Amino acid sequence: MILNLAGLDKIRSFDEVSGILTADAGCILQTLDEHLHTKGHIMPLDLGAKGSCQIGGNVATNAGGLRLLRYGSLHGTVLGLEVVLPDEKGTVLSVGMNGLRKDNTGYDLKQLFIGSEGTLGLITGVSIITPKRSSSTNVALLAVPTFELVQEVFKKTRTQLGEILSAFEFFDQEAFKLSLHHQGGASPITEPENRTFYVLIETSGSNKDHDDEKLGGLLEHLLETETVSDGVLADSETQLQSLWALREGVAEAAGKAGKVYKYDLSIPVGEMYGIVEEMRERFKKNGLLQNGSVKEILGYGHLGDGNIHVNVVASKFDPKVEEAIEPWIYEWVASRKGSISAEHGLGLMKAPYISYSQNEDSIETMRKIKTMFDPNLILNPYKYFLPRSDAPANSGYNTEAKGH
Repeated sequence: MILNLAGLDKIRSFDEVSGILTADAGCILQTLDEHLHTKGHIMPLDLGAKGSCQIGGNVATNAGGLRLLRYGSLHGTVLGLEVVLPDEKGTVLSVGMNGLRKDNTGYDLKQLFIGSEGTLGLITGVSIITPKRSSSTNVALLAVPTFELVQEVFKKTRTQLGEILSAFEFFDQEAFKLSLHHQGGASPITEPENRTFYVLIETSGSNKDHDDEKLGGLLEHLLETETVSDGVLADSETQLQSLWALREGVAEAAGKAGKVYKYDLSIPVGEMYGIVEEMRERFKKNGLLQNGSVKEILGYGHLGDGNIHVNVVASKFDPKVEEAIEPWIYEWVASRKGSISAEHGLGLMKAPYISYSQNEDSIETMRKIKTMFDPNLILNPYKYFLPRSDAPANSGYNTEAKGH
């Protein structure tokens, strides 16, 4: 049975004093953001898929997105949830839906459902704190010669921009060119002859003159010290949107170029891009680049929170390509004490690899929590955990019942 919550699409309330929005789980993220725009607020979450994703799904996967650097994760911005439990009564659990910023009575149950991927209960309503919309927004795109200098730019950006820094994104040359080709426009900056990386910086504040001066001073310093080789500062809303489109369009551009193996990883910032470089060498050794099986390996993501997206664009889905990637990629991440899922959850594909990021005691505790909320294991079978022989016979988790 598949449940589609698109019909639960009503905005229940918005408090203009506190900025608290309460909405059905099926509301589209962009629709909520557009509604808030008229109220002078924004959603604390922004994704490339904002035109189709639903807020309930965002919460269920603890989606990160482009504004996490400024506003933090959904664990901090979600105030309350309405959740239907998979028990015999179909209990409708309302936790924190009263709109209180502070409520320290007992366990904070809503946190269990944020990022649970629908394995514990079905989210039907969300209460979330929304920040004021900034009156001044700037975006700059910079070309940076090396990944080491990308990190240097990040450090200087945090120091000089401070409270107005709202996003710091990076993408490699392959991702930039693929997205630029997909957009069909000319490059907004001079492309250097040597290999380079690209950084997108966004600031959001309340005083345009103040923000312009700070960002302009930073760019001047970076160019004078040759930390960056070139850059452009958006001079209109249209150019601002086009610069963001280059970053947000990478995933779609990869999908147009071939079949894509996607990995969403958390890795210590200093080692983030190493996984892309080693993967390229691995494909070369296996002859998969030379024979055209693999077309591109892209690295891009949210440098501010250590989240890199690795996309392998292949000519077709091929077992040889898969064998070259997995489980090597998870072993690489585990050896750096990273996470195999930064912001998109485990789902079905990563469930077999959870042990690369969580020890057995943690996994067993998760199993106990799952069984407590969902004793018949009927919600989202196979997500999070592999099947086990001691699962109820009528559930999708029983390996003996399925003849595995």
